[in-house]
Formats: sequence, structure tokens, C-alpha cells
Amino acid sequence: MGGRAFLPAIPGLADVPYLTNSSLLDIDFVPQHLLIVGGSYIGLEFAQIFHRFGSRVTVMEMTPRLVPREDEDVSAAVAAILEGEGIDLRLGVAGMRITKRGDDIAVTLQSAAGGGDVVGTHLLVAVGRRPNTDDLGLERAGVVTDSKGFIEVDDQLQTNVPGIWAMGDCNGRGAFTHTSYNDFEIIAANLLDGGARRVSDRITAYNLYIDPPLGRVGMTEAEVRKRGKPALMAKMAMEDVSRAFEKGETQGFMKVLVDRDSGQFLGASILGVGGDEVVHSILDLMYAKAPYTTMQRAVHIHPTVSELLPAMLGELAPLA
Repeated sequence: MGGRAFLPAIPGLADVPYLTNSSLLDIDFVPQHLLIVGGSYIGLEFAQIFHRFGSRVTVMEMTPRLVPREDEDVSAAVAAILEGEGIDLRLGVAGMRITKRGDDIAVTLQSAAGGGDVVGTHLLVAVGRRPNTDDLGLERAGVVTDSKGFIEVDDQLQTNVPGIWAMGDCNGRGAFTHTSYNDFEIIAANLLDGGARRVSDRITAYNLYIDPPLGRVGMTEAEVRKRGKPALMAKMAMEDVSRAFEKGETQGFMKVLVDRDSGQFLGASILGVGGDEVVHSILDLMYAKAPYTTMQRAVHIHPTVSELLPAMLGELAPLA
């Protein structure tokens, strides 16, 4: 079933050839100038890939910053990494219109940096995905979907119709490979083993696979602040991490948030070399509901990225 690229209602889009995250994988050439609509996970991963292949790349994002789901400091650091490589970023884009200009594609827009046309040879639309539920005949079975086409499920992934469950991209509960597989584990355990596993037991975790990568678990700083419950936070620049310094890959930072009262981890953002792996050490302690002191008092191996996590936790301070 899966999903497919969501196509926004941009004037002129239907009149020009465009690529999606699926069709881009089929090309056997390097675009001279790749225009990317969408400055979030899919768009940024392909932006860096094709820039390193040799393409000129321009990313156009409608919100004021990249990966708006993340904290502002994460967005700013990601932007600095990509701009440092020579990727052109256009943020706060509005009034977008697309036209064919000879063999090229022109995008007319207004942005924080001003207006005008951006002309490229190829266009990638990367503003999200939608589920392939349109032609399943769900209405005949009485299965309810939301306004975006996702099948509505309860905490054990059962639909409103007894005996019908939905897992993976179609239920809007993650759309990652790891969450889709966990959907299967939940349904299989409950159906076949008499279990009582729930989606709400799952902790948010994912990576942004640029170089260096961003590892993310739990809540962002913005989400913690919105919650209003007392919390502690610590932050460390990757240039202070031995492994990063030795490899000469010092971009990014690590940030951890902890509940002040329970001492349990609330979330973490690790943007830097090895961040996509290191973040799991925090994720495991979150599942164990262990206090941060468990890690703070642990002896980690030198020289690794992980060895600085205990030291960073010694710098926890109240979230202002």
C-alpha cells in the first residue's frame, strides 16, 4: 500500500516535468541545477546528495526556517552546514509560480531574501507524502479515514471496524521504516500472542540523514517549554567532542532535556558526527525510565562521541 509524494497546489506545477523522491532515484544523470521545493527531511537529504554529486542546488522552503519541526537552533545549524557547502537556501517563500522556460524550469517567488525568478534544469517536489488509500474501497467496508486520507486507528492500531487493522504509511502514526515494522510487531503480538502492546508506548525517534546527521528522540526544547513543566537542559558543541575533533568533523552540537522532578530524559537532539547512532543510548534509557544519573555515572569509552554524554549531563541547568 505505502504512500506517494504529496503534490502541492502550486500554479504551473502540472505544466512542467518534475521529480519526486521516488522518480529521482530512477535518473541516470546528474542534474545541472536541481531546484527543490521543500526544506525538510527528504528535500535536504537529496539536496546534499546531489550537490555532492556535482549539481548546483537551490532549496525553496515556505516556512521561515529549514526543518521547522525541529528547534530553532537545530534549524540554524543545519542551514549553516548546507550553506557552507554551497547549497542555495530560499526561506519564507511565498507566491510561488512555476513555468517552462525553454529547456529549463523557472520558479517565480518572493522570499526573505527578496523576489524574482530561480531558473534550473530539473525540479524536485519534496513537501511530504500522502497515503495510498484512495482506491482501496475503504468506504464500502466502513473504515474511517481523516481529511488527508490516513486510516484512523486506536492505540492498538485497530480501525473503527472490528477485525480490520492498519499499519505503516497508511495510518499516519510515523511513516518510517522502523515505525512501520513496530506497527507489525504491535499487531502480531496482540493478535497472536495475547499481548496488549500500544502505539502510545513508542517514543518518537528518527534521524535526518544529512552529513553530519541529526539524531532525534523524544521532545524538542520547544515542546518541553510549551508543556510548562520544570525541566533541565544541557548543550555541548561537537567541537568539544574528542572523536569529532580527531576526525575534523566538528559541526553541530548535542542537546539533552531532562524532567527536573523525576530526572528522566525528555528528549535529545544530536547534530554531528555519529549522532544517528549515539542518540540510541539516550533512547534506551528513556524506554527504561531510568534517571539521567544512570548515564552521568557511567564510564564511556574514549575516544568516542558517546563519552561526552556523561560530562554534558553534569552541566544540566534549569530551562529558563
